[in-house]
Amino acid sequence: MIHIKRFVKQAITEDNGRGDLFYDIAPDGKFTAKIVSKSNGILAGVKYAETLAQTEKIKVDFLKKDGDKIQAGDILAKLEGKASKLLSSERTFLNMLQHASGIATMASKFVEKLYGFDVVLLDTRKTRPHLRDFEKYASRVGGAINHRLGLDDCLMLKDTHLRTIENLAEFVKIARKRISWVTKIEIECETFSQVETAMEAGADIIMCDNMTFQQIKEVVKFRDEKYPHILIEASGNINLDTIQEYAKTGVDAVSSGSIIHQATWLDFSMRVD
Repeated sequence: MIHIKRFVKQAITEDNGRGDLFYDIAPDGKFTAKIVSKSNGILAGVKYAETLAQTEKIKVDFLKKDGDKIQAGDILAKLEGKASKLLSSERTFLNMLQHASGIATMASKFVEKLYGFDVVLLDTRKTRPHLRDFEKYASRVGGAINHRLGLDDCLMLKDTHLRTIENLAEFVKIARKRISWVTKIEIECETFSQVETAMEAGADIIMCDNMTFQQIKEVVKFRDEKYPHILIEASGNINLDTIQEYAKTGVDAVSSGSIIHQATWLDFSMRVD
């Protein structure tokens, strides 16, 4: 909750600058307003908007909650407060809700494609600077599961890391002594040969990066026969058109950065009564 309050205060400061010019000449008295959706999708950002309202001493009553399906024309929230507060916060309210809801909506579309498969949807670290917690939260609201929140979550060895390592098995052995007992090691692989090497070295998770469906099926078969404890993740240019084919390969997880970086904001507006 602390990071949400900090995020909200920074957002307010960013928009107000040296001070909203309307603030000191705004009409006295309290006014009411509504936040209305112009889009269909999944609502997210409610906890951030509620924190904003609390910070700005605005009374807010959300008629929908995080994760609810919404349609164009739905009233999402009712607000009451001074004109100066309502209007200086308007754009921040809308930005948070529209941005988060766009991500949640995109994530939910991916999740729907995975219905019936024993496969989880993961997001990635392809987030906007300073917005990772916010965007990862929105992804969760949409039904995705967060991959690493940061470099301290899991030791993940991508192709760039692997170019610096001479002996992978020896490196993993040393890493096991340095990282915590519960920390996983994930290794990115682009070929079946790399998969064999990574599994033999002691990886907990294998990321199949940009492999064909057939290649991944072979990886899963090899895993099932020799290393059943290892998890398999498919990644690389996975979209709504291809995600089901990846799920059919037998992987444990599918990851896609487009859940976040390709999401389009939903369209909301604030209307003063």
